[in-house]
Amino acid sequence: MSGAARVRMLSADEVTAYVEPLADVLIDCVEGGAAVSFMLPIARHRAIEFWERAARSLACGERVLLIAEHFDGQVVGTVQLITSFPENQPHRADVSKMLVRRDARRQGVAASLLAAVEEVAREAAKSVLVLDTATGSDAERLYERAGWQRVGEIPNCGFTPEGRLCGTTFFHKLLSPVHVNAELDL
Repeated sequence: MSGAARVRMLSADEVTAYVEPLADVLIDCVEGGAAVSFMLPIARHRAIEFWERAARSLACGERVLLIAEHFDGQVVGTVQLITSFPENQPHRADVSKMLVRRDARRQGVAASLLAAVEEVAREAAKSVLVLDTATGSDAERLYERAGWQRVGEIPNCGFTPEGRLCGTTFFHKLLSPVHVNAELDL
């Protein structure tokens, strides 16, 4: 973990208390050009609604939410692990919404969040992780440095916040093997 921030998991109850600072991170990233499902101008109420939905999903056990905080308590980044999949994919999870404030980038925050979310996945017996990112983004280099494997790219898959078409690159990472139920014939 970087000396600039500490990473920790939030409970569903805590997310409610962190909706405002999480909205600040999301808005900062979208205003900085991050293609993370939102268009400009991003209304604060939309960012808050997003985090309120995430809190409900967390309460149902469908996801895990990590935050990176400066030691003064300011939230500077976040990442989610989506864990709810069909019964034939109990070993899989998706890494989602890796967000780091622009003023906290290049300080190891994203690498710390990624390492922490991978550890949470291992602890949850997840052995296959999947994520996607905007093609050509700095995030691609981060994932490659962390041992993620590029699967492929879909051109013109989404829009940047400014409304330009952009590609999406998919990655996966295999973690330690999961214990397979003896009843399954694999």
